[in-house]
Amino acid sequence: MKAIEIHPDNMLSAIAAIPENVPVLMLNLLRYKEHATYEDEKDMPPCSGREAYLQRYVPAFIKLAADSGFKPFFTGDALASLVAPADEIWDNVALIEYPSFEAFRAIVESDVYKSELLPHRLAALEDWRLIVTAKTEFS
Repeated sequence: MKAIEIHPDNMLSAIAAIPENVPVLMLNLLRYKEHATYEDEKDMPPCSGREAYLQRYVPAFIKLAADSGFKPFFTGDALASLVAPADEIWDNVALIEYPSFEAFRAIVESDVYKSELLPHRLAALEDWRLIVTAKTEFS
């Protein structure tokens, strides 16, 4: 099932499940649209979904999140899937570290994010997975 929005019920479940003030690593699986689709096409020059995400969304996100303590941990092209349904194909993978889930929430729930960044993400992505992880110590 395709998804590109953070559903409010999922956010509430995450808030209940994730301890406060624990560093989290967010796993992003990204599939881009061939052509970015903005609600008001005349506001933005045409581009691919990849361009909308990497050239419009990501720089604006980095600027907005600069004071949050976030750290891009890893980004890269998804080259092949060894264990996945045949129709589950991703273009990029990103791991982003935040000092806490609260820090992530403050960014994506801000008015600036909603008005200036969200339109680029929605225009760019065909499908998306965002999974919150926390470090597990192995004995």
